[in-house]
Amino acid sequence: MADVIVVGGGPTGMMLAGELRLRGVDVVVLERDAQPPPFVRSLGLHVRSVEVLDQRGLLERFLAHGRQHPVGGFFAAIDKRAPEGLDTAHGYTLGIPQTVTDRLLAEWAEELGARVRRGCAVVGLEQDGDGVTAMLDGGEAVRARFLVACDGGRSTVRKLAGIGFPGEPSRVETLLAEVELTAPWESVVAVVARVRETEKRFGVGPVAGGWYRLVVPAAGVSPDPGVPPTLEEVRERLVAVAGTDFGVHAPRWLSRFGDATRLAERYRAGRVLLAGDAAHVHPPVGGQGLNLGMQDAFNLGWKLAAQVGGWAPEGLLDSYQAERYPVAEDVLQHARAQMLLLSAEPGPRAVRRLLAELMEFEEVNRFLAEKLTGIAVRYDFGPGHPLVGRRLRDVMFKHGRLYELLRSGRGLLVDQTGGLSVAGWQDRVDVVVDTSEGLGVPAVLLRPDGHVAWAGDDQLELSGQLPRWFGGAR
Repeated sequence: MADVIVVGGGPTGMMLAGELRLRGVDVVVLERDAQPPPFVRSLGLHVRSVEVLDQRGLLERFLAHGRQHPVGGFFAAIDKRAPEGLDTAHGYTLGIPQTVTDRLLAEWAEELGARVRRGCAVVGLEQDGDGVTAMLDGGEAVRARFLVACDGGRSTVRKLAGIGFPGEPSRVETLLAEVELTAPWESVVAVVARVRETEKRFGVGPVAGGWYRLVVPAAGVSPDPGVPPTLEEVRERLVAVAGTDFGVHAPRWLSRFGDATRLAERYRAGRVLLAGDAAHVHPPVGGQGLNLGMQDAFNLGWKLAAQVGGWAPEGLLDSYQAERYPVAEDVLQHARAQMLLLSAEPGPRAVRRLLAELMEFEEVNRFLAEKLTGIAVRYDFGPGHPLVGRRLRDVMFKHGRLYELLRSGRGLLVDQTGGLSVAGWQDRVDVVVDTSEGLGVPAVLLRPDGHVAWAGDDQLELSGQLPRWFGGAR
């Protein structure tokens, strides 16, 4: 019996598998598809995801395959400059195809020892007081102590676990395709620029290998969004919206997406947990879905490992939902708002113009950029220093930098006083005595996910917070 089954081998599942293996948890990943898809679902990583990769020593791998872009201009595609002085050492969005993100995270998880089984679809689920059994379509049963559903918005596991998925249905729909074109690229660019003056849900852009990614509003909402459009349907919509079909042919991916927003009633049912799109779906505007899922996994991984390892304090695993559910709620709200601002109708266009004017104020521009990139996320840990609950940006010390010190996946006490102790928790919390002009507080206790659990210089206060996040002293 494994410790954890992860259902779904996308970025959320592989991020989680790597986090668990980093802490010695026996993990098996069950992925329905026999091969990774060749098409590109997502095109970038926001600030907090870039920070997560840096904390695990993975960022250089990703930078080698991506391009850095300014943070500005992402909220509802309103073209504004990037705000200055964002609370991060990585003030950029990393443009990188999801196919590469998937591959790099899978390689990392397998390097750490995760067992990845492709071509394994889960069709049944049973759980008891000792574990969870996943039944595969070939008749095999796989058992583990816990199971995490990372199998997407139409999650089979979520349905089998009996977790409701309430929300708002789609009111508009968009067609998505990866195709080849016969039209000259110069003429495509001219048409796109003309159409996007009024239709912000339209776009054409190159992806690797001579393919082009195409987005065009659909004529209505399909009764079954899981059924992809035909190439002829895509051509018809291109002609209706842009006056030309650009000679689209040889599609390798045809899909449709709506603006539905749904959030799972709960993130846990016994020994089954949800992460990523299995827990929440929303319009892809702003490129937040993949990032939200990776950050779910980063929050859950160390907590589930603590539960498996037997040292988790009471309520630690349930704090996953307490912390991540409000983040998803907020993303769903402003994703819906962005979709409205992309409408070609006169009313939303007027609101869009007004918001564009308001974004000339630095405070407004910063507020929206921080929402979109995840910089604004602060978990509610109760009263304390203003840093408590926030992810700490990378800080340079005399003998290294913060994110390098977090790569073990353990907690970390950074002590500038030299007089604090984590005696009794040394097996779960590292200690670094060093100084930095950028820290701003005498000492901080960081959880394994980089969020500040405590800040100050009082040993009694520190000793009171250690059991909350790291269990009893040994």
